[in-house]
Amino acid sequence: MAEQPGVVIVGSGLGGYGLAREVRRRDKTVPIVVITADGGEAYTKPMLSAAFGLGKDPAALIQKSAAALAAELSLRVMTRHRLEAIDRDHHRLVLRRPDETRSEISYQHLVLALGADPRPYRVDGSTGAGLFSVNDLDDYAAWREALRPGARVLLIGAGLIGCEFANDLAGAGFQVTLVDPAPWPLGRLLPPDLGTAMAQALSGIGITLHLGRSVVSFTPGQAHLDDGTVVGFDRGLTAIGLLPRTGLASAAGLAVGRGILVDRALRTSDPDIYALGDCAETEAGLQPFIAPLLAQTKALAATLTGTETPLTLPALPVVVKTPALPTSLCPPPPGAEGHWRIEATDSLLAAHFLTPEGTLLGFALCGAQAAAEARRLVSTLPPLLA
Repeated sequence: MAEQPGVVIVGSGLGGYGLAREVRRRDKTVPIVVITADGGEAYTKPMLSAAFGLGKDPAALIQKSAAALAAELSLRVMTRHRLEAIDRDHHRLVLRRPDETRSEISYQHLVLALGADPRPYRVDGSTGAGLFSVNDLDDYAAWREALRPGARVLLIGAGLIGCEFANDLAGAGFQVTLVDPAPWPLGRLLPPDLGTAMAQALSGIGITLHLGRSVVSFTPGQAHLDDGTVVGFDRGLTAIGLLPRTGLASAAGLAVGRGILVDRALRTSDPDIYALGDCAETEAGLQPFIAPLLAQTKALAATLTGTETPLTLPALPVVVKTPALPTSLCPPPPGAEGHWRIEATDSLLAAHFLTPEGTLLGFALCGAQAAAEARRLVSTLPPLLA
């Protein structure tokens, strides 16, 4: 007879294992299976962009093995199994291993914690330029293996992850060049004054910035920018954003938008299938940060163990791991009407996003007091989901 586990979770990141831990805390006996395409090691993904500064290689980033987690949480972890299809009619998943063998597993409640894929990057010559992207521990191990001390690193994308990687690599002695079409780093998150301060801080630790510029083509060991500048590099890394993994959900007939659409209970258009994390689009939109993910795991665990619990999300600050200029922020809601008010002291450059009536809807803070001030301000903001 086919196995019928209580909860099958596809994905072993912070969302997948976090949910398994919360479910087990509430129910000691419900069968739980975690399916993962990688080795199933537990690690904190945000630490990948700060590993050099932490003095950790890929192996040292691992907190627990899949076997250790399986024993600790009394669950089954199926490593190196990739989800190939969801058979909703029969509550069954089709899985594929690296050797191309297939297997199936039944589910009662299915949770998709699939994450997101790096946004594809394509310009003339890019496919032969040896560019890397880092989205998980396996990617990071390959990236670290390719690096040599003092190498020239071309980093494409000056968003949150790009700036964190740039800071970490520069601090480890690499020659870093950062390219982005936006006029300042963190262009979607920081207003101009704070973006300028971030650019100055990154330049101050030796990073070469080409802002407002794009790579138009590659030749061996060289990136050609749209202003005619030629950047030589030994290794290249792209960090231009992520796309939620929606393909399998769409193929199974689930409703998708930018992500897999879920209601306040994180339930998809199929009542027995849920989604959380980077792949899920909640009523508050995509929430690609850690604090909302942790809130999702707690709410969904309660629902899966018998207490229907709608997701609530307070305003949650984001910490940018750039020691060159410590930064914390809480972006205003998309499309919000208002303006940025800038204030500066010796230890803090602050931007407050205010409505025409003067209500605070978001903030961005740079400097030594950024984290402390963020903790104070965040409680005054309206919730994302009440």
